[in-house]
Amino acid sequence: MAEPQRVGPGFAPVAGPESRALILGSFPSVKSREVGFYYGHPQNRFWPLLAALLQKPVPQTTAQKQQLILQNGLALWDTVCCCTITGASDASIRDVQPNDIAKLCQTYPITKIFCNGAASWRVYQKYAWPQTRIPAVKLPSTSPANAAWGMEKLQKVWGEALKDCCENKL
Repeated sequence: MAEPQRVGPGFAPVAGPESRALILGSFPSVKSREVGFYYGHPQNRFWPLLAALLQKPVPQTTAQKQQLILQNGLALWDTVCCCTITGASDASIRDVQPNDIAKLCQTYPITKIFCNGAASWRVYQKYAWPQTRIPAVKLPSTSPANAAWGMEKLQKVWGEALKDCCENKL
């Protein structure tokens, strides 16, 4: 069994002047930290899901992933900057140092926030909501640990949530 580790900071946000909707994860997994970018575990469905919703090829490189986010009016970040975590278990996250989401929302024209899973939503509600006052939509996690949600179900729920924010591409 893995031991709890103090880790962080996570990744810098991906955001630009056209970013109107922010997708928040919780904290980069061990695999994501190894590859150096968001949703790096090959079984995570985030990039295939987003590509399918936007009718684009699944991005392979970090630059392609950043481009997919930025060219579609999105921003991407995590709620947690640093924490103590055991392996990749969001349920084990403690001693949270949150990211400054309010500052990001003041810097870019973000008006909608979507949380990729319950852990990111809980951290957002506790630390960021009091400053941003932007309601967050809790979406089912794209993590492979969320096996109850197949790709078809994820596409339906995520597609409905994101339909008004991706430059009318959904």
